[in-house]
Amino acid sequence: MLKVDNLSVNYGAIKAVRGVSFSVNSGEIVTLIGANGAGKSTILRTISGLEKVADGIISFEHQILNRMPSERRVRSGIVHVPEGRRVFPGMSVQENLQLGAFTISGKSQNNAAYEAVYEHFPILKDRRNQDAATLSGGEQQMLAIGRALMAKPKIILLDEPSMGLAPLYIQKIFDIIQNIRDTGVTVLVIEQNANQALKIADRGYVIEGGKITATGTGEELLASADVRQAYLGG
Repeated sequence: MLKVDNLSVNYGAIKAVRGVSFSVNSGEIVTLIGANGAGKSTILRTISGLEKVADGIISFEHQILNRMPSERRVRSGIVHVPEGRRVFPGMSVQENLQLGAFTISGKSQNNAAYEAVYEHFPILKDRRNQDAATLSGGEQQMLAIGRALMAKPKIILLDEPSMGLAPLYIQKIFDIIQNIRDTGVTVLVIEQNANQALKIADRGYVIEGGKITATGTGEELLASADVRQAYLGG
């Protein structure tokens, strides 16, 4: 579904991503793990069109994305949930969700999208008229993911979805990611919580210094001595 081939991304003279290649197949959960500054967020931002490709090719369903505007990428089925949740204060939960539905036309489709999101996140339905800024961190993360699902994505890019959450919400978020995949949405997730991410991932890639240094199934990377020492606390 998604193929990244020899991707390089620069911030001025800084080479943030250097010759990265990986793929995501339809129906998979794939995770990118690595330390802060490894280039993980830059890769997601480049896939969604927020950063420019310096070299290499990104393709989605055999269509090259390099020069495609971000809005067209969303319409093609690529939706990005950025780090930090970024819900809109002063707007209700339902109004935040509505902002994710700009690709949907027709009242019936819109209503169906709401119901699908509320099925994943019943608490958002209970709080649909509440100011999004008054939600807890975990609830805001649910809202950010729900807003992305309103666009009916084929693949969802999740940037550190468990960051800053209480342990109870961390487990909920990873359960939700699996539920999203089970509804037919492919998932590419980057996570500092490598242990949890690898447990749910079909495959994973380790990124260090802007390069991929290891790959394997989630189980294989969990069992790797090098990965455990570097990212899983031994």
